[in-house]
Amino acid sequence: MAGGWTRDGAVQDQIDDTVKDAVAAARARLSGGESAKYCDECGEPIPEKRRQAVPGVRRCVACQSGQDSAVRHSAINRRGSKDSQLR
Repeated sequence: MAGGWTRDGAVQDQIDDTVKDAVAAARARLSGGESAKYCDECGEPIPEKRRQAVPGVRRCVACQSGQDSAVRHSAINRRGSKDSQLR
């Protein structure tokens, strides 16, 4: 049930679009191709099971964890504030 200026289902459409954008961004960050045998950052060997599980892997688990925590994920605010709609 929508209220105000929105139609029925508009909130679910916003949720669906946000999820689709997040999935697309995650897929874009995936690497491909041949995996490295040694980490590009620290030079430690990358275990065979990791290379098989993640095609195109270039970093060991420790370095990848550090990289993942440093990446900022954009949070898209599709709703906007009421004040911005009135301006």
